[in-house]
Amino acid sequence: MSDNLSALLEAIVYLSDEPVRLDQIRKALPEADRGELAAAMDALIARYRSAEHGIEIRHVADGYRFATKPEHHEVLRSFARSLIPPTRLSLAALETLAVIAYRQPVTIPEIQEIRGHRAEGVIKTLIDRRLVTAAGRKDVIGRPILYKTTRTFLVHFGLKSLDDLPSMEEFEEIIRSEHAEQAELPLETADEAASEG
Repeated sequence: MSDNLSALLEAIVYLSDEPVRLDQIRKALPEADRGELAAAMDALIARYRSAEHGIEIRHVADGYRFATKPEHHEVLRSFARSLIPPTRLSLAALETLAVIAYRQPVTIPEIQEIRGHRAEGVIKTLIDRRLVTAAGRKDVIGRPILYKTTRTFLVHFGLKSLDDLPSMEEFEEIIRSEHAEQAELPLETADEAASEG
């Protein structure tokens, strides 16, 4: 076991989406004792710390996971942006998205009350971009549709879950910076323009 323990640990950590705990690893490798596993993991962490590796193993949330090294984040962010076509949204769409993210599930009348503008066209744009989806109907007169954010929203903003949403002030800053990064904003769709009227 000791000959390939390091390789097995590396493969287990690589395979896991969530930080993997030593007790989980022990279930997969019952012949290895906890001390042996901990020592092998420490050696693996030390090996990945060397400058020849662009990734490392981090001890987080009482478990272990692979992550990119902080010194490479700017290059990796630029590379990731080149892979994903930018989601260009008008300021109205970004503001509406913020309302939905923090108040979800929320109806169009509730969004309009907060923003002070019509929102139907903007909602359509957000649905088309798969950032927002219907979440049932509110149990009130008229039974308006409820809206919530999607997994695509989480991926776009780099969030693990809605629990990771930044404060409203930080999110507004993200919106401002994302809006500023768009050198040339496309004209709002006719639907959006009409809905803002």
